[in-house]
Amino acid sequence: MIEFAVFALIFAAMLYAFARFARWVKRKGIGGGIMGPIDEAWHPSADRFRREIAIHEQRVLPPRPGDDRDRP
Repeated sequence: MIEFAVFALIFAAMLYAFARFARWVKRKGIGGGIMGPIDEAWHPSADRFRREIAIHEQRVLPPRPGDDRDRP
């Protein structure tokens, strides 16, 4: 019974560590570089979607009508 409790405790600690790591990666936005090759192996068109997302993030929106940037 003790062996099972030790196993369950270690397993729960590993799951907790993986969940914290996943939250950290998502918050930092570095998951694409790590998961890129793995994602391409399982989803060959993933590279196209990743490039499309990167281009979308780099776009600059034009100012809305009525937004005067020259006025103090």
